[in-house]
Amino acid sequence: MADDRSGAPSDDDLVRAVAAGSQDALAILYDRHAESIHRLAVRLTNDRALAEEIVQETFLALWNRAERFDPSSGSLATWLRTIARNRALDRLRAAARRPRPVTASLGPAEGDPVERLIDSTELGDGTDPATGPERAVELDELRRTLRAALRAMPDPERRVILLAYQEGLSQSEIAVRLGWPLGTVKTRTRRALQRLRAALVGLGVGSGPGIGSAEAGAVGPADPGASTSAEVGER
Repeated sequence: MADDRSGAPSDDDLVRAVAAGSQDALAILYDRHAESIHRLAVRLTNDRALAEEIVQETFLALWNRAERFDPSSGSLATWLRTIARNRALDRLRAAARRPRPVTASLGPAEGDPVERLIDSTELGDGTDPATGPERAVELDELRRTLRAALRAMPDPERRVILLAYQEGLSQSEIAVRLGWPLGTVKTRTRRALQRLRAALVGLGVGSGPGIGSAEAGAVGPADPGASTSAEVGER
């Protein structure tokens, strides 16, 4: 069995050993990949107990179908993630088919900036996510990604995004509200949009004009009085 540079057997070699019936090889692969598969399953289902079941099902599939793994088509990690994602979608579809009591639902708050940001992406098409498990998963991942990106960005950039998407202020209005030069608002808006766009690229999600454009003028309502060029340097 060929070893990698660390002296440990490679995933490909271990999968071949699993196909030959080695439980020890399966245990090594479990130790290597179970945590990342569990994180993925939790993100997809928002249910830690269900995520643990999906991990077990994923590695059971590896045990039963190891001979189907083709290293030339991609890494083992990618193959396992695909299995886990399919298992999660199967569970979501099954849950969607179960009768549920009718309850009043308010849906996303109108002023939620994340929901407005989602409207600027290719997923924000107004479709009810309850009718499509795959889309519900994608929207949930998108919400988590955008919220994490908002939390991670510098406070001045987060403030301009929240004022634009939560309160619907134009850049001129944001400048007045915060007492900043308009050029500063534009610069910080542009940087914030670039951060959000980078987060979306990681999900493979396209974006609309609000997030997709790195121009500072691409956020908030139309602002006829604002120039499209940078004006005043940042404070």
